[in-house]
Amino acid sequence: MKYKRKESEKMRIKCFMFCFFLLFTSAFYHVLPSYSQEPEKNARKIMEKTLNSYYYARNDGKADIYMRLVNKQGKERIREFIMLRLDKEEGGEQYYYAYFNKPPDVRRTVFMVWKHIDRDDDRWLYLPAIDLLKRISANDKRSSFVGSDFTYEDVSGRHLDDDEHTLLREEAIEGRNAYVIKSTPKDKGEVEFSYRLIWSDKETFLSLRVEHYNRRGELYKTLETKKIENIEGTPTVTEAVMKDLTTGHFTELKVSKIDYDVGLSTDVFQERFLRRPPRRWIKGE
Repeated sequence: MKYKRKESEKMRIKCFMFCFFLLFTSAFYHVLPSYSQEPEKNARKIMEKTLNSYYYARNDGKADIYMRLVNKQGKERIREFIMLRLDKEEGGEQYYYAYFNKPPDVRRTVFMVWKHIDRDDDRWLYLPAIDLLKRISANDKRSSFVGSDFTYEDVSGRHLDDDEHTLLREEAIEGRNAYVIKSTPKDKGEVEFSYRLIWSDKETFLSLRVEHYNRRGELYKTLETKKIENIEGTPTVTEAVMKDLTTGHFTELKVSKIDYDVGLSTDVFQERFLRRPPRRWIKGE
C-alpha cells in the first residue's frame, strides 16, 4: 500500500510539473510576438520623425534652391527656383509651390502640390513655353522633376504608410549615429524600387543617406546629405546629392536661403497663381 501511495504521489508531482511547464511555455509564446513586433513599431516611429523633420520643419517656409544637373560626360544644366511650403498640420495636409526663375527655358514654370493623407496628392505643373497647365496623375509622381534625378514625389515626400518599415540596425555614418530603416512599398506596382534603406540621424532625425534597390536587389540610386545647418534653431538639410548609378547622372541640390514661419496662407496655393505667381512671395514677377 505504501508503495502504491508513493507511486501515486510521484504521478501527481509529474502531472503538476508537466502542467507548470505547459503554462510557462504558453505564456512565453504568448509574450514572444510582442517582442517581434517591437522593431516594426519603433521603425515606424523613427520614419514618422524622419519625414516630419525633413518635410514639416516649423509651420511654413520659403527657400531659394539651386540645382545642378550633371550627366555622365560632365555636361551640366542649372535650375534655380523658389519653394514655398505650408503645413496644415504636422505630418498631415500640406501645400507646396515651386516657381522656377532660371534658366530662361524653364523660367516661370510652376509646380504645385496639395498633399493629402487619406488619398492621392493633387499635383499641377504649368509650362509657360506652351502655356500648358496640366494635372500630374498618381501614376506620374515617380517621374523626373524638371529633368533632375529627383522625382515629383521626392519633392513632397512619400506617405508614411505607403511602406512597411523595419529597423535593421544602428550604425555611424559620416561621423553621425544613425538608425538604418528598410522601407518596402506595400503596393509594389506603384513604384520602380523594391525597397529603400534610410539612414536616419539619431540626433536630428534627418535622413543622412537613402539607397534605392531594384527588383533584382541591386542598388541603383542614392541620396546623400552633404550638409546640415541650424537655421533659426531648426536643423535643416542645405546640401544634398541624388545619383543615378545606372546612367551616371546626378543632381546637386543647395539651399542658398531659407526662412521659416513667414506667414504663408492657403490663398497662395491656388490654381490661379500657376500662371500668375503671387507677387508678395515671388518678387519681380
